[in-house]
Amino acid sequence: MNASVARAAGGAGATAPVSINCTEFLETFRDESSHRVVMTYELSEEWDEHQSNFAAEWLGNMIATKRFHYIELPENKALYDEIEATAVREEDINAMLKDFHLLGAALATDQIIISRDEAIRGLFARASQQVREIRDIIWVNPDRAEEQPIAWLQNGVPPESHRRLVEKGY
Repeated sequence: MNASVARAAGGAGATAPVSINCTEFLETFRDESSHRVVMTYELSEEWDEHQSNFAAEWLGNMIATKRFHYIELPENKALYDEIEATAVREEDINAMLKDFHLLGAALATDQIIISRDEAIRGLFARASQQVREIRDIIWVNPDRAEEQPIAWLQNGVPPESHRRLVEKGY
């Protein structure tokens, strides 16, 4: 789960729609599912830097209930090179490098990314047109009501085709 969600979640006192959406998503994840949160070194650093107080408590609960899984990602230069070759601008390459760990964590676990970052989602979706390995990654944005993220969680996170990177059509 990307730090963009941790930063936005504000807890019970949240008033901004994005904060309410991310809070509700994290609460549903914690209370109504048996899913685990996966962290890499990079994700952990991002969370430490950007998490709200609510997200820090949420993560503490996930750790305490043994629903936290830390993974070390092996270097995957071949995949990175394939993805890099799809970029047309230097800033796109830099953005994909910065968030490459999201792909690595998804590929090493359940092939799911939870993030509000639509810009990087678009870059990875475009890359998926040429890079087969990432095509089936499911991307869910807790702040996009049209994606029905809460219902998706409550239904057991099915790998619906319209959530796949390759299906986004960016």
